[in-house]
Formats: sequence, structure tokens, C-alpha cells
Amino acid sequence: MVKVPRIKLGSQGLEVSAQGLGCMGMSAVYGPPKPEHDMINLIHHAIDTGITLLDTSDAYGPHTNEILLGKALKGGEREKTELATKFGIKFENGNREVYGDPEYVRAACEGSLKRLEVDCIDLYYQHRIDTRVPIEITPLRLFCLLEKMGEMKKLVEEGKIKYIGLSEASASTIRRAHAVHPITAVQLEWSLWSRDVEDEIIPTCRELGIGIVAYSPLGRGFLSLGPKMVENLTDGDFRQNLPRFQPENLENNKKLYERVSTIALKKGCTPSQLALAWVHHQGNDVVPIPGTTKIENLQQNIGALSVKLTPQDMAELESIASADAAKGDRYMDGFPTYLNSDTPPLSSWKA
Repeated sequence: MVKVPRIKLGSQGLEVSAQGLGCMGMSAVYGPPKPEHDMINLIHHAIDTGITLLDTSDAYGPHTNEILLGKALKGGEREKTELATKFGIKFENGNREVYGDPEYVRAACEGSLKRLEVDCIDLYYQHRIDTRVPIEITPLRLFCLLEKMGEMKKLVEEGKIKYIGLSEASASTIRRAHAVHPITAVQLEWSLWSRDVEDEIIPTCRELGIGIVAYSPLGRGFLSLGPKMVENLTDGDFRQNLPRFQPENLENNKKLYERVSTIALKKGCTPSQLALAWVHHQGNDVVPIPGTTKIENLQQNIGALSVKLTPQDMAELESIASADAAKGDRYMDGFPTYLNSDTPPLSSWKA
């Protein structure tokens, strides 16, 4: 059995497994929640193989995914893991709202700690950027010694969080935040069919020594099964609404999957292993966090670590999976992403 190696994520001292586990789909977003007992067994199996970076959020459920992880990490399992969760998305009256005001930070953190049944969160992300509040305030300005804005600093001093991350943040937002307090990791969507982050965000992270956590490295499952995945989506699966899976885009995107499958056949691996190996080959500062609800898929994902790609392989993959190869946006109109994450200048803030 392949044992997942460990790497340093960012330049602040955090060490994690080279491949993580996205836990969202176990509880929410991708159809009905999966059986709790099975998911706990899956998490334990992942830890036994060396996958120790577990990724969740208070928005998944909401809250139910954190509760699941809390149950799974009882006993000695917590000490074997690096636990990442997020704050910043709230659901009120059926609507999704992004919050980043200082008063919200402590309540969100305390809530996550309680649900996870832990004393400390290893990596705490701002899930989406509140564009009403300067990024220096939300939450990173809180590390400063300003008396009215000290909640995040207090949380660190109290040992409740260790490292800070951002998710779906633009290059300028990352740069402004990092100038106030070092960012350990940026979480972003990066795969063979989501390569737009390579223009500005990846170079910015590398310039600043920030680790890169790639979510949806398998194109939300499409790079594993192609159109068959879309055909098998269940009621309530968020992916049914995504532009890339709509009929007007699906035929084009099917061709991308078929080309990846052809190369995978030549390499003697599955399409998902090839796609995941491509992310792993981006550098030792990148940690993909593929999600799954099945142990056999988890093992297949780990197998991607053994797939070796030559410079010629990488060039061939990137020629068929150019930045504009996939048709359709990543999200629906109006959904918060790095493209609309810029915040007002700090000079505009009135506490």
C-alpha cells in the first residue's frame, strides 16, 4: 500500500500530507448525506494510509460535516491529523450570505471548535471574501494590536487556531492580506479543466511563500467518469446547476475527458489518476484535496502519487487542456469567487 508522503505547506511551519481529503460530499452539496458509519470508516482508512489533511467548513450542511469529523476524530485520531475548516458563509432564510465583519469571527470559530470537538483548528480559512469589508480587517487585521479588532489575534494567542488561509481570493486580495499577517495557504480550484488561476494567483502565492491547496482537482468528478458522472447525479446535487454540466457545454467537455482518457490508457492508469497526478506534478507547494465517499476511490486517488509524468506528458496534457478548453463557467452567475473578491481600501473602513 502506497503511504502518502508529507510536505511543508507554505512557509509558516505547517506540515501536511501531500494529498488531503475533501470531506464536503460526505454530508452535503453532492446529494443526500452518506451513511455516517461508512464515512467515519472512510476517514479512518484515509488517516491509516497517511492522508492527514482533512478539509471541511461550517457551511457544509451547514454544520453537519464538522459534526461528522468531530465524531470521526474522537480518541487518538485527532493527534494524527491536520484539521482545516472555514468560516464566512452563512445561510439565513434560505439565502447564502458572505460575512467577514470582525464581530463574526469569534462566534464562527467557537462554533466550529464545538462541533469538531477539538481545542484547536490547524488551518482556518476565510471561505469567501466579504467584499464589503477591507481584507485587512477580515480577518487578518485582527492580528494587529488594535484593541477593538483583536479577536483573531486572541484566538491565536489562546491556541484555538494555528494557521490562517484564504479561499477563492484574488491575487490583489492575497497580497493585501499577506502584508498584514502571513497567509499559510490559499485554497483554489485547480485542475486540467480549471487553469485560470495560473495567470496571477499561483505566481502570487509562490512569490509570497504561500501554500496552494487545490480543491476539485478531478473537475468535481467529471475527470473521473466523464458524462456518465453527470447522468448519475442525484436530486439535490449542486453540480446539476453548474454551467459546465449543461447540455450546451457538455458535448465539448466530453471531448476533453476522452482525450485525457486516451493518454491515461497509454500511461496505464485511470483518467482520474492522470488528472490528479498532473496536479501533483505542479510542484511541492501544491496539495490537492480530492473528495470521495468510497474507499475504493480513495485508494485510486492515492495511486495517483505513483503516476510519473515526463515533461512530454505534461506538455501533451496541457495542449489538450488549455485554459479555455472547458466550456462554461465554474459557477453560476453571481456566485462569489476570486473574480469578484476585491474589497474596499482600508482607508474607507469606519469601525
